Parts: sequence; C-alpha cells; structure tokens
Amino acid sequence: MNTKQEPQSSHMPPRLTSPSWFAWLVIVVFAFLFFQGFSSAEISLERLVKGARNLSTFLGQAIPPDWSNMDVIANAMLETLYMAIVGVTVGIVLSVPFALLASRNTAPHPIVRTITRFMIATMRTIPDLIWALIFVVAVGLGPLAGILAIILDTIGFAARFFSERIEEVRPGPANALTASGAGRVSVIMGAILPETLASMSATSLYSVEKAIRSAVTLGLVGAGGIGVELSTAMRLFQFDKAFSIIIVVLLVVIGFEQLSSMIRKRVI
Repeated sequence: MNTKQEPQSSHMPPRLTSPSWFAWLVIVVFAFLFFQGFSSAEISLERLVKGARNLSTFLGQAIPPDWSNMDVIANAMLETLYMAIVGVTVGIVLSVPFALLASRNTAPHPIVRTITRFMIATMRTIPDLIWALIFVVAVGLGPLAGILAIILDTIGFAARFFSERIEEVRPGPANALTASGAGRVSVIMGAILPETLASMSATSLYSVEKAIRSAVTLGLVGAGGIGVELSTAMRLFQFDKAFSIIIVVLLVVIGFEQLSSMIRKRVI
C-alpha cells in the first residue's frame, strides 16, 4: 500500500547568530577575571601536596573528638539556637510590612516602593558577618550583636521573596473586596496575606535553617554562640575539641533541616 509522504518543510533550522558586542565584552571580562583569579591563587602541585599533609595532621589530632566539655558545647549550641530563633522571628515579622511596601500591588506610592526595595536590597547585599562586626562595635560582644545581624539578614532575604509572592497574587479576591467597599488594610488582611501564607511559611522555615548556619559563623567575630567556642578551640590548636563542636553543629543543622522539611510538607 502506497503511503503518502509528508512534504518536508522548506524552512531550515535557524543558524547560530553571532554574539553581540556586549556578549563578547562579558565573555572577555569574565575570562580575564577567571585567569587573573586563577593566577593570584598561586595554585601548585607542591602546595596541594603540603595541604593534604596538613589536613591529614589535623584529622589525626582531631580524631577521636574530645567530649569532656560537652556541657559547655551544649550551652553554646543552645545560645546559637536562641540567637537564630529570636533573630528570625523578629526578622520575619518585620519582613511583612517591608514586603507590603515594596510590592507593586500594595505599596501606597511608587516612591515608597522604590525606597523600600532599596533598603531591602541593602540589607540583603551586605553579608551577615559584616552586620555582626558593625553590631559588635555598636552593642559589644555577645548574642545581641548576633541577633541584630540575623534580623537584618532575614529581612533582606525574606522580604524579597514575600514581595515577589504578593505581586503574584490573583487580583480577583482583592478586587471583590474593594468593590464591596473594603479599605486597603482589609483587602491586604482578607485577600492578599491569606493567599501568600503557605509560601511565606516555607520561606520562614528556610530562613531559620539559614540563620542557624549563620549564627555559627557569627560567633567567629564575637557575636556569641558556639562559634566562639569553635574559634577558641582552633586558635589553641585543640583540634579534638573543635571536631566535637563541628559534629554537634552538623547534627543540629541536619536535624533541623529534616524537621523543617516535614513541616513544609504539611504546610504547602
């Protein structure tokens, strides 16, 4: 039986177009920075071999870990958790008004939206270690500096995602409330925030995970928590004690990530 063949399309697949001058500029700048960075790192086989020997020495002195001061490690880890939970809770609460002022459909004026988005970008761009150093100078050593750093870092992280989710809300429910005579606050509380609650909850849980990891490193600059104990142990070459702290941090972070994952599955 003869089958009628489909005529082949006369359109050839589009050829690759030549990159624009801007694309070439980006490629050249990236290549320059890459090779300059590679060269400045002074990578050599001798340094890699020496580094491997030093690492084996560290592991030899760190294993087995020293659990003799577990009470101190536990109290420092609790302090780290307190810093993370308090900082994230305050940061998430403050992120909601920041997000509302930064969103296109809830901001009272474009100027207010622009200023708020700039503030959020500033808090997000400056690393949490820099914030910690600033607050250590401002309020002194201890957990307060770490909490303040986590608050600003959380606002910069969470407010951005809250704002994007608010702008994605369907306009139908908000328009219906507006048509019935509801004010701006009623529309936000009755139509916008309820629809974004699941996404905000997931982002908040991610913020807690992020804050726990940040709180550990913040202690390295004197902002309290278990990072202080880890920094002290490393400076005194007490590698077995440092290794026990690293194990505790690892177990706590993994445990909270699993708990967070379970909660997200129930919320979303």
